[in-house]
Amino acid sequence: MSDVILILAAGQSRRMGGRDKLLEPVDGRPLVARQAALAAQVTRDVLVALPPRPHARYAALDGLGVTALSVPESAEGMGGSLRGAVSRLPEGCTGLLLLLGDLPEITADDLRAVLAARDAVPDAHIWRGTTEAGAPGHPILFSSVTFPDFAMLEGDEGGQRLIARHRDYVHLVPLPGSRARRDLDTPEDWASWRSETGR
Repeated sequence: MSDVILILAAGQSRRMGGRDKLLEPVDGRPLVARQAALAAQVTRDVLVALPPRPHARYAALDGLGVTALSVPESAEGMGGSLRGAVSRLPEGCTGLLLLLGDLPEITADDLRAVLAARDAVPDAHIWRGTTEAGAPGHPILFSSVTFPDFAMLEGDEGGQRLIARHRDYVHLVPLPGSRARRDLDTPEDWASWRSETGR
């Protein structure tokens, strides 16, 4: 085994007014299933970090050939989700491509572009997708040298403290448009996006 794609899908959708943003339909399937299916186009080793069962997101992943990873630490927030998921990575994993579950415009080619950047810039520790204008976003590829640092994450902090620790070894990978940062967190976000894209 070498690279694993980890889809972070363990959040609670607190800003959705009772709806689950990761079960919102995109391209004819729940968003979490869309993300898992496009990741599966890139590698056989796809993990989806989820809240503990029972949860409707598990059923959305049925038949996609990905591994649903229960992460109890997700109750703490994103930091807990990342710490818990990385602690459960399979042996032999040398690279972790992190994809947020709520980025509906990311494509399989975007994942491939960030993975390919490692060959172009092998001395980096982190290869990070950005918008076309250069604003940092996702997906993010982490070398295994960064894995021990995930243990320091807690609460609702993301990986920014970890990335800052390796700031001299971060390589940015521009992706088309703004899809590296286009997340949808509220019903208003979803309504605006659907109106704009027709999806």
